[in-house]
Amino acid sequence: MTRSGLSVEVLKDNGDVRGSSFVLPPEALRALGAVADVHATTLVPGAVRGDHFHMTRRELLLVMHCEAWSLHWDDGEGTAVRRRRFEGTGAVLVTVPQLSSHAVVNEGAAQLRIIGMTDGPYDPAAPDVFPRPVSRA
Repeated sequence: MTRSGLSVEVLKDNGDVRGSSFVLPPEALRALGAVADVHATTLVPGAVRGDHFHMTRRELLLVMHCEAWSLHWDDGEGTAVRRRRFEGTGAVLVTVPQLSSHAVVNEGAAQLRIIGMTDGPYDPAAPDVFPRPVSRA
């Protein structure tokens, strides 16, 4: 956990011969509160998702991976950018507080699968997404 409240948790694989199975910690869901929006995305090799922050919404990101990827974030405007790299197969839960810019970079050769959950609904007329690059810092 950083001072900003952004946290990263590598999830235990409870799967079997059929495949992987990951459970989100109940405390992460409680901390988010009511889930008002869920979005599922993929990220092709070499691509970046994010490089933004939210003013009003908090977010959980579930990143399922089978190759290398990295998470980039800051603690708010004017703070140092941090980076953490992941390799191999697994799932990582990232808890993103308001005002923390964040980005996921696919450094592998396979697609990443990302499920995002926020505590406020997505409104295309007022998306609560503000650019602040952290992946190229």
